[in-house]
Amino acid sequence: MADALWRLDCIAQAELVRRGECKPLDLVESAIARAERLDPQLGAIVSRQFERARAEAVAPGLADGPLHGVPYLLKDLGAYLDGDPVYCGMGALARAAWRERGEAHFAASLRSTGMISLGRTNSPELGLLPTTEPEAFAATRNPWKPTHTAGGSSGGSAAAVAAGIVAVAHASDGGGSIRIPASHCGLVGLKPTRGRNSFGPALGERWSGCSCEGFVTRSVRDTAQLLDLTSGPRPGDPYAAAPPARPFLREVGVDPGRLRIGLMDRAPRGDALHPDCRTAVAAAGQLLEAQGHSIELSHPSALDDAEPVGRFVLIVAASTARALDRYGEKLGRRLGPDDVEPLTWAVAERGRRHSAADYVAALESMHAHGRRLASWWEEGFDLLLTPTCAEPPPPLGSFSAEPDDPTAGYRRAAPFGAFTLHFNLSGQPAVSLPLHLNDEGLPVGVQLVAPVGREDLLIRVASQLETAVPWAERLPPVHAAYSM
Repeated sequence: MADALWRLDCIAQAELVRRGECKPLDLVESAIARAERLDPQLGAIVSRQFERARAEAVAPGLADGPLHGVPYLLKDLGAYLDGDPVYCGMGALARAAWRERGEAHFAASLRSTGMISLGRTNSPELGLLPTTEPEAFAATRNPWKPTHTAGGSSGGSAAAVAAGIVAVAHASDGGGSIRIPASHCGLVGLKPTRGRNSFGPALGERWSGCSCEGFVTRSVRDTAQLLDLTSGPRPGDPYAAAPPARPFLREVGVDPGRLRIGLMDRAPRGDALHPDCRTAVAAAGQLLEAQGHSIELSHPSALDDAEPVGRFVLIVAASTARALDRYGEKLGRRLGPDDVEPLTWAVAERGRRHSAADYVAALESMHAHGRRLASWWEEGFDLLLTPTCAEPPPPLGSFSAEPDDPTAGYRRAAPFGAFTLHFNLSGQPAVSLPLHLNDEGLPVGVQLVAPVGREDLLIRVASQLETAVPWAERLPPVHAAYSM
């Protein structure tokens, strides 16, 4: 049984436990064995909590929730459990062996389902890049081609799930950090509506409302189930997404009806779009048309507006400056340029150079951009279909800083957020789906975007496509199936 557990999504694993066919410890031991075999090739896990997981698996107090006994991984950025080592990709926190106190609401929700955390996954420092190559830890490698990036900032989570170590892992998304790694690693990656999941109790929002908590998974139903179990307002949240009409899990397999879907087959502002990404989105459009949907070449004209991208950079810079102050407060000293990577310091310094009025202007621009985007859906479109990224997964090292230009890698990142970051600004839900492999054998995802609050529609269409293209049957070369 243990050797076959990698085949199962988290819902199927929980069903085994409920039927008495295996115990939580069996699931945990199997996942630990896979991690020990595979992670040396991947660099996906930066903090192993294996002994704690074993103890929780046999503890009488393990929550008897819907995912009782299922192992998973938390990203090393936010969503902390009490006593967790949390480094956020920062060498300063790792050297201090920093451990969080208390629990994030999001992580507590997962604990209440009966899930068991095995540890925390690799992230770039403070989540700033679409690759996972922090100086403090080894680079995360893509299971499909280990010389290439798994994406970022949830690259460690995506690599672990794609390789079959765990069925699901926590991820977060401030400009594409769920969807980009999902695209690069051949997974489902849903960015929820703004306010769907809480950042409490420590924060009301992250990156001024652009960031959100979520997951990378192999199955649509796992994504739907986890969204049901973690979403909803918590006391003191500054805002919350409207609750769905019914549980998201009940949307899996529901006929979405005939939808009007706009297809964007070029990059915003006429920038370059790799032929593999154009091929992927064209094929997805044909597949959706075969399912009975109406596909039109159309997209919101607001996606070609460059100003909001610059405003987004200001918001990230100001948030990075505050993050360094906040982690300095935790460590009891002020962090300096020697404590962080050159890019992180350069971004924070940019944030410090702007005034409070500049920051408010950036927020105003962000909200206005969201309204312009939303107007396209009001013209009668149900969904927007785009490539997830403007390029396939690049080789490791593609985002390295240059000695005299620490932000060179940051600028190189532009094609990877070209289609994703706008919907962090607008707060709309969007999902990357693994429908295509290029000639190099690398996944190239496509993105579907819905109006605010319509994750239900995304789940219906995603499950329809999952039936047509059963992507979970595709396995990368670095995988549990080949290491038994």
